[in-house]
Amino acid sequence: MTFRLPLFLLLLLLASACRVGQHYTQPALPVPAQYRAASGPLTTTDTTTLADVAWRSLFQDPALQQLIDSALVHNLDLQVAMRNLESADQLLRQARAAYVPTVAAQVGATSNTASRNSLGGISAEQFVGTRTVKDYNAGLTAAWELDVWGRLRRLQEAARADYLQTTEARKAVQTQLVAQVAQGYYELLRLDAQLAIAHRNTALNDSTLRLLRLQWTAGLVTTLAVDQATAQRQTAALLVPQLEQGIVEQENALRVLTGQAPAAVARAATDAPLAPAGPLAVGVPVALLSRRPDVGARELALVVANARTGAAQASLYPALTLTGTTGLNSFVLSNWLAVPGGVFTGFGVGLAQPLLQRRQLRTQLELARLDQERAALAFRQVVLTAAGEVSSALVRVEKTQQQAILAAARVDTLHQATRHATLLFRSNLASYLEVLTAQGSALQSQLSLVDIRRQQSGAVVELYRALGGGWR
Repeated sequence: MTFRLPLFLLLLLLASACRVGQHYTQPALPVPAQYRAASGPLTTTDTTTLADVAWRSLFQDPALQQLIDSALVHNLDLQVAMRNLESADQLLRQARAAYVPTVAAQVGATSNTASRNSLGGISAEQFVGTRTVKDYNAGLTAAWELDVWGRLRRLQEAARADYLQTTEARKAVQTQLVAQVAQGYYELLRLDAQLAIAHRNTALNDSTLRLLRLQWTAGLVTTLAVDQATAQRQTAALLVPQLEQGIVEQENALRVLTGQAPAAVARAATDAPLAPAGPLAVGVPVALLSRRPDVGARELALVVANARTGAAQASLYPALTLTGTTGLNSFVLSNWLAVPGGVFTGFGVGLAQPLLQRRQLRTQLELARLDQERAALAFRQVVLTAAGEVSSALVRVEKTQQQAILAAARVDTLHQATRHATLLFRSNLASYLEVLTAQGSALQSQLSLVDIRRQQSGAVVELYRALGGGWR
């Protein structure tokens, strides 16, 4: 008999090595071999991509760096993500403690007086001398569930993956936040540049209007010429309050992103587009699985669902629990703490097999499997979306560069046309309509060039985000 209990425990420990459920394996994903770009598929296989560049190295504007630093400290969405990470850490700690037995301490005293006509009362008076029997008890109770089918291990696996998923979610929030601050900053530079253009064109239209009024006084032009010049001057002037409104709104939006009250935002005095040093390495689409935090978070959500399916399946099998008690007991207070006479012990093994629970366990298993299928579909979707975002960003980077070259050449041409029209008009070789048309076209071309430069910067920022940059 002395060897049976250790042997029984050994068998239980061997049985606990069994695990119900499937180990996680990454599903087949619709990942293309290369990204699609505007000029055809890329052939780059670089292991280092734009996403590996720290955001401080990519955005070298000191004002923008200060804004991003402030956002990473004060942004409320990022702070919520940090709290979620702390919550996941607490749940992981709890899951790791599942293998530790539960222990409870109990101290109690009871007093029972039996009836004089009852068997208990007669027996108590016969053996104790009184019908009032007191009992003093102090002890420890421990219970330990043996993880025979791996339910606890699956739950711990789910908690670990959930913690890692929350970590990736925090990175995804930071990636998005860095991109939003950068996009907002370059939008503010666009508004500044267009406001300066509006002021310059208003001043230019003022000089044209003064010239036409002088010619109208001399009878060289009609009132129509003055009215049309006035209208064009008003068109340029109308842009000023519109752009000033946009600047204040954009400043407020940036301050909110950085977790601060609305106020003015310091920035550079140029709208030069973002131009990273060196070529824009993008690697291959499969690298998104390790670089993009939102893709990693989706895969970890699938790992969580897979582990919970295994735990739900293990719940259908018997649960084996070991219990043990020990302590001191006496019906006389003076002998309560007497050792070893007052010591009691107990040991038990319980095997509980669920039989009829109104289909709750089976339903939980089916729901867990459906959750796993949904998580697998969501994982495939986010991979496809990520690859599409990178491809679209590559096209924008390439095409906005081409547009910027053409737009800059158009601005130069129309500036020259405006100068020529003004000189010809002063020499009575061109009409006032040609001057106004040239000035209007020049204004629109300048505004368009600023827009395209903004799109250039935005395309690089979007490519950086799409590749998974910004959280390093």
